[in-house]
Amino acid sequence: ACGRPRGPLGCPGPAPGSLTQAAAPPLSPVGISRDNWHKRRKTGGKRKPYHKKRKYELGRPAANTKGCTETAAVSWECLEGVGSAVVVGHLVLLVHGEIGPRRIHTVRVRGGNKKYRALRLDVGNFSWGSECCTRKTRIIDVVYNASNNELVRTKTLVKNCIVLIDSTPYRQWYESHYALPLGRKKGAKLTPEEEEILNKKRSKKIQKKYDERKKNAKISSLLEEQFQQGKLLACIASRPGQCGRADGYVLEGKELEFYLRKIKARKGK
Repeated sequence: ACGRPRGPLGCPGPAPGSLTQAAAPPLSPVGISRDNWHKRRKTGGKRKPYHKKRKYELGRPAANTKGCTETAAVSWECLEGVGSAVVVGHLVLLVHGEIGPRRIHTVRVRGGNKKYRALRLDVGNFSWGSECCTRKTRIIDVVYNASNNELVRTKTLVKNCIVLIDSTPYRQWYESHYALPLGRKKGAKLTPEEEEILNKKRSKKIQKKYDERKKNAKISSLLEEQFQQGKLLACIASRPGQCGRADGYVLEGKELEFYLRKIKARKGK
């Protein structure tokens, strides 16, 4: 009487469009494949797939390792005495936003090996080549990328991108190694700890060693300007999406001049 199609037992079936009506099975997601045997030949002919897809032929999404957000551009000295900031290890929380801790995922790859996919990093090891000094320091900002300006806007850390790093660890090493101030304004007041390092009374033998070091303590004017600002330009030499680290070196000499010109030209656009 209702006009519905009847089931095998003579009972009326579900109304068209009702929730009980069987839906079409969902389509299985198709993965990205980096093989070439599914493509046509150069002559235009089709190839017969004579084996199934292989795990080593898959394509994974890019890591797009994120650096620090704009709230990260706060030096550790600035955080002293600030009531709205909390420092927990390498995690800095501010009132206007937060920087999450580093996040690294492990990926099982061919041969049972592991890759370390860095999704978020805020520190790295950077080498000051001319002084043979490597220190772990904070990554402040991404300022230049030769391949893509979009990676600068999104603060993505990739190999060979130019970043700003905190100069404090290098300044502390320089002052303790040479007993000379670096990146300080004239007449700047020193803390008791810094006073002890720079103006400490030493024996004649030790003082002679420091005097010999001071003969080679000269650094370039461009680097000195950066130390005064508390930030150094550095280049990332590792691959954060593969090894899970953002390590690199401090820019110096002709390379520093080149990238300063590039950054200035980009800002002028």
